[in-house]
Amino acid sequence: MNNQNPVSVYFTTHTSSLANQMVEGVLQRTGLKISEEEKRQAILMYTDLFKFLGESDESAGVSEHLLSWSKQNAQRLAVSEGRLSEIAIRYPPTREVFINLMTNIGSNLGLSLKEHSTIINRFNSLLDVSLNETVLAFEQISEQYRENTERELAELSAPLVLIQDGVAVMPLIGIMDSYRVAHIAEDVVPKIAEQRLGYLIADYSGILDVDEVIAHSLRSMGSALILMGVEVVVSGMRPELAMTVTKSGINMSDIKTFAHVKQALEWINSRSR
Repeated sequence: MNNQNPVSVYFTTHTSSLANQMVEGVLQRTGLKISEEEKRQAILMYTDLFKFLGESDESAGVSEHLLSWSKQNAQRLAVSEGRLSEIAIRYPPTREVFINLMTNIGSNLGLSLKEHSTIINRFNSLLDVSLNETVLAFEQISEQYRENTERELAELSAPLVLIQDGVAVMPLIGIMDSYRVAHIAEDVVPKIAEQRLGYLIADYSGILDVDEVIAHSLRSMGSALILMGVEVVVSGMRPELAMTVTKSGINMSDIKTFAHVKQALEWINSRSR
């Protein structure tokens, strides 16, 4: 927009007032309750946006403050585990509030229909960019949080606990999926090798479910540990898990199994007497 244009002059001299009207108008229409900090950030963003609209033309691209604000909204939503719709519903009333503002401004400044339409279209284009940026940022941040959560759960699902010299127990907890099995293979098995264990008790009592593919993977890791000189014993194999192993055709004849960890440890200690 040309700086000598009456709308440009109006936007640059009334940025604070317009920003407050936008925020209050959107909150009133949506009935949203937001924190004072979030409200302050929104006012700052609109202040910058009106200044941007007043000082630039259509080829200027997008306000960096608008993009930053959009990403912050996405991050705040992802951290609070909110839904994307919580932000998306704000955009239609935002457009309505701006159109009402421009109708009054256009009437006072004597804008032509074309000038009025041009400003509305530009504002809508900026909002579209903001919404797209918010969605993309939300998806990226949510995916990162999901990966971090899966990694943390994987670490908790197969902890390695040294219970005496040369002996450790690995309680398998929750649902064993491909991600958790990969964690065991990539992170836990190397730790077992580093600790120079003689025995590893793999305790299955905490497993909620396991399919045949996962069962084969766990058996393969057990075989690898045996080749490394670690004797693997199994405890807590519930009947339904034993059925899965049997149906899978997995040969467990070379692995000692016990009802619980205490029995497994007693057997290990009896061998060292």
